[in-house]
Amino acid sequence: MAVHHLLRRGISGGSPLHPLRGLLVSQLGRRQASSAAAGDAVAELRGAREDVKQLLKEKSCHPILVRLGWHDAGTYDKNINEWPKCGGANGSLRFEIELKHSANAGLVNALKLIQAIKDKYAGVTYADLFQLASATAVEEAGGPKIPMIYGRVDVSAPEQCPPEGRLPAAGPSSPAEHLREVFYRMGLNDKEIVALSGAHTLGRSRPERSGWGKPETKYTKNGPGAPGGQSWTSQWLKFDNSYFKDVKERRDEDLLVLPTDAVLFEDSSFKIYAEKYAEDQDTFFEDYAEAHAKLSNLGSKFDPPKGVSLD
Repeated sequence: MAVHHLLRRGISGGSPLHPLRGLLVSQLGRRQASSAAAGDAVAELRGAREDVKQLLKEKSCHPILVRLGWHDAGTYDKNINEWPKCGGANGSLRFEIELKHSANAGLVNALKLIQAIKDKYAGVTYADLFQLASATAVEEAGGPKIPMIYGRVDVSAPEQCPPEGRLPAAGPSSPAEHLREVFYRMGLNDKEIVALSGAHTLGRSRPERSGWGKPETKYTKNGPGAPGGQSWTSQWLKFDNSYFKDVKERRDEDLLVLPTDAVLFEDSSFKIYAEKYAEDQDTFFEDYAEAHAKLSNLGSKFDPPKGVSLD
C-alpha cells in the first residue's frame, strides 16, 4: 500500500518522483525539438535540390557542378585523422585561397551559380550544397540515382583549407602511377578510379584553364552555355557510358583523350573495368553511383553523426 500510495502521489505531481517526471518530460522535449530540427533541415535540402534542378535547366551547368563537388571532396587524405586537416567534403572550396589552386580554375563560376541557393536556404551548409549539386547534376543528365546522405559540417575559416596539390593532374608523366597516388590517398581503389573517370562523359576541357584541349570543336562551338573547349564525348551534357567507348575507339579528333584517359585502356588493372563499362552501361551506372557516394562522404563530419537522407 505504501508503494502504491507513493506512486499515486508521484503521478499527481506532489511526491519525490516529480523531479523524475520533469526529467522525462525534458528529455522528450529535446527529442521532439531535435526531430523538428531534422525535419526542417531535410525540407531545406529538398528545396535546395529543386532549385538546383531549375538552375540546371536554365544554365546547362551540369559539368561544372559535378566538378565543384568532386574538387571539394577530392582533397581528402586518409592518412590524416584530424578534421578538417584531412581535407575532404567540408565546404572549404568556398574560400578564395582554395579557389585559386590551379586545379580549381574556373570553379569560382560554379560558386557564383549556386550562391543564390545558399542564401535562400541558409541552413544548408556549403559542404552539403556542393555535394547535393554534384549528385543532382549527374542524375538530371541521365545518370544513376546516387545514394546520398547529408548533414555535413562546414569548416569555418580559410586557414582550414587543404594545401594545394592533392587533386589529380591532367597530363602527368606516369598517368597510372599518378592516378593511383592521388586516389589511393583518398582510400579509393582501381575500380573506383575507372568508374569515377566515366564522369568525363560530361563537360569540356578549356585550354585557358587546364592547358589541355582545343579552343573549340564542332561539338562545342555553339554551346550550350559559353561556347568553346573540347569535350570527351559528342553529347557532353548526357551522362552515359559513351566516354569509355570514345576513349577506346579514338575515331574522332574533335573528342578529347588525355593521358589519364588513355591509360584506362593501357594499364592491365584499369583495363578490366574500362572494357566492362564500354560494353555494359548498367554495370557502369551501378559502380559509378557507389563510387560517387563514397567520394562525396570523404573527410566529412556529419551532424547528426549518421547523416540524413532525402529519399
